[in-house]
Amino acid sequence: MTAYLAHYRSPAAADVRGSGHFEFESDARLGSKDNLHDARMKMLELFGKDAISWNIEKVERMRKNNSSFDGQLELDFRPEKKQRKRRISKGYW
Repeated sequence: MTAYLAHYRSPAAADVRGSGHFEFESDARLGSKDNLHDARMKMLELFGKDAISWNIEKVERMRKNNSSFDGQLELDFRPEKKQRKRRISKGYW
């Protein structure tokens, strides 16, 4: 089984509003109907009858190096790349 991350959002007219993401596992290929069905079933298990009108916006594969997605940005402490010097225009044009 492969781990996936599904993002969901409730419609504007829903009684219980919700948006966010959850993890689920599926044997189906990413983007297939079976994969979306597995995501839908997991969402209904987690949130119950409130999630019936909610829509799954996108499904993505979980990162191998990170077990859960928390929305935290990653910092990059590498030194800045050297800028290439532009060639001086001779102004003949």
